[in-house]
Amino acid sequence: QVQLVESGGGLVQAGGSLSLSCARSGSFFASNAMGWYRQAPGKQRELVAVIASSDSTNYADSVKGRFIISRDNAKNTVYLQMNSLKPEDTAVYYCYSHGRGGPLAPVRDYWGQGTQVTVSS
Repeated sequence: QVQLVESGGGLVQAGGSLSLSCARSGSFFASNAMGWYRQAPGKQRELVAVIASSDSTNYADSVKGRFIISRDNAKNTVYLQMNSLKPEDTAVYYCYSHGRGGPLAPVRDYWGQGTQVTVSS
């Protein structure tokens, strides 16, 4: 089965930096996009950044200019470099991949288990 595993979360002071990575494993026919969402306590999951197979990117307004998303197709990995972190960035960050596990399988979203990012004042 397809699995997404995040790593790199942790505790950092405001103004600091942190990098996340997400590796995809298992059979996967195609991936149209990969990205990151986050969910703070009591809030809905929200888009942070997404990168398409064409390498085009899109960011939430709250992270533009601070976060950078990238991908390495050879490694089946997507990255999120987070700079100038703010306390409001504190959340569980989830990796996702949009694609399908076979040529006849339906397109769907795949999600990682999440990694905690905590930014202190």
